[in-house]
Amino acid sequence: MKSLDSLTPSQIVSELDKYIIGQTNAKKAVAIALRNRWRRMKSDDSIRDDIMPNNIILIGPTGVGKTEIARRLAKLAKAPFIKVEATKYTEVGYVGRDVESIIRDLTDLSITMVKTEMQERVKDKAAENVEERILDLLIPPLKKTTGFAGSTSQNRLNAANTDSGFDPNQATDEELNERTREKFREKLRNGDLEERMVELDVRQGGTTNMQIFGPAGMEELGMNIQDMLGNLAPKKTKKKSVKIKDARTLLLAEEAEKLVDQEAAVQEALERVQTSGIVFIDEIDKVAGGTSGNGQGGPDVSRQGVQRDLLPIVEGSSVSTKYGMVKTDHILFVASGAFHVSKPSDLIPELQGRFPIRVEMDSLNEEDFYNILTVPKNALTKQYEAMLASEGVELSFNDEAIREVAKLAAEVNASVENIGARRLHTILSTILEELLFLVPDEIREGKVLVDKAYVTKQIGEIVRNRDLSQYIL
Repeated sequence: MKSLDSLTPSQIVSELDKYIIGQTNAKKAVAIALRNRWRRMKSDDSIRDDIMPNNIILIGPTGVGKTEIARRLAKLAKAPFIKVEATKYTEVGYVGRDVESIIRDLTDLSITMVKTEMQERVKDKAAENVEERILDLLIPPLKKTTGFAGSTSQNRLNAANTDSGFDPNQATDEELNERTREKFREKLRNGDLEERMVELDVRQGGTTNMQIFGPAGMEELGMNIQDMLGNLAPKKTKKKSVKIKDARTLLLAEEAEKLVDQEAAVQEALERVQTSGIVFIDEIDKVAGGTSGNGQGGPDVSRQGVQRDLLPIVEGSSVSTKYGMVKTDHILFVASGAFHVSKPSDLIPELQGRFPIRVEMDSLNEEDFYNILTVPKNALTKQYEAMLASEGVELSFNDEAIREVAKLAAEVNASVENIGARRLHTILSTILEELLFLVPDEIREGKVLVDKAYVTKQIGEIVRNRDLSQYIL
């Protein structure tokens, strides 16, 4: 895959096409939004800070690909991405999370992302350090003390075997120790010692089990107190006997963390959040229309308050996190909702203005379902094939079977409840339930073909019986 710098809007759409069927208008909108970020970063310094992102509202029923588009876009951009439910938040003063915690959570994700990338960059150096630490466990470094005769004699015996021209009787203890280490290093690299047990000091996870609760809207205070208490308490370790192959994994993570410049990681993560962060706000239609027509409060009095609290964050403000202040001016916000009951115009006018791009998503038809089952890299049929391949069973679907599944999904969505592509999950799991149960007890290996007759046999009666399909599908 090309880097983001070289991806044009049409190429971004092509990348999204590998995973999402249809929804051309939505793909175009997000592709332009992503490319605009690159354009902003390359623009003149005098105007760069004034170029604001065009936030997007995706309007459409559940299961048509709203969340998947945003998630794939973030993966493509290698950008910090968080998906939140609008209904999870309340306005300040009510019990629940305040909207600023969205940015704090996004910052935490960015820190993790950057540290992982930095650890990947130093993995070669970390691997060298791990090798030295494992050698230290096998052949402890020579101590500057007397009374080391037993170990020295053993070292001389080992070293004598490595070089016929080497006289262990004339060598110093340091030379003997080093030669023995080199012999073990060679065995270690050849994989001869992978099953050997060593005793390791393993750091225990948490130092405290308590959770600090601050007043409503002050989660950051609670986190800072918890961090402070954690830093005051000594780091606990315990000895654990593990195989060298397992010790290598444990030590590699520890060494990589040591090599990462924590301060630089934090600065890069904050910069990445501020310039390329993506926040996906789902179910925004559920907080629309906080008041009834006569101006009196509805049953959920804080819904309009959530909208008002979202305003400064979406427009651009500074949010306090435990890593420092984060400016939200250039974070891209993508909101989505089915808008069955409410309409986008039911949002307060100020918030509507912060989401200038509106895209209506298309409902999925039978042909879309067929393409969803065959085209994407991660198509559901390919997932089931891969799962059963792990058991030695070669599963395959013929074209007629896939057409039948697509037809059934479209029929059930039309007659019961339209849940979009998620209907394919319920239908396929019902069709394959018996097969998945029989593998590997009764079907240990071989080929299994799912055809139209098999699909009809497993699910035909359920679809025809409307009452059954309501509960099962």
